Amino acid sequence: MSQSAKDFPVPGQIVRMNYKSGVYIGEVTEISGPRAVVKVLAVVKHPEQGDLHNPYDPDVPMFHERRALSYTEKALAVFKDLQPYSGQIPDYRESLLGALESELAGLGRLRRWADRSIQQLEALRTEY
Repeated sequence: MSQSAKDFPVPGQIVRMNYKSGVYIGEVTEISGPRAVVKVLAVVKHPEQGDLHNPYDPDVPMFHERRALSYTEKALAVFKDLQPYSGQIPDYRESLLGALESELAGLGRLRRWADRSIQQLEALRTEY
């Protein structure tokens, strides 16, 4: 499926960018073939930690630490990972901390889910 020229980002355009396992708001600074160089202005979703090929497995050979892209850091993204953004651009530091807190909250829910699952399975073990 090809995109028409009007769908391609242009320098100066504000976009939402999926990059690795994070999501950012940034400004397109240049076009390089089928990719755009995007200057990061805010963080929407903090990158996930660990091995993305083995999600939720803490016992992998290399458990990756992924930092969010820095303020004004430039990233090369394919066009399909960009969407136009028209909202207010949040302050970078506030957006970074908010994304970090959201990621921590999600992992806290996952931890509580795992603990409840263990309790349920232990109860089933007594019945089995």
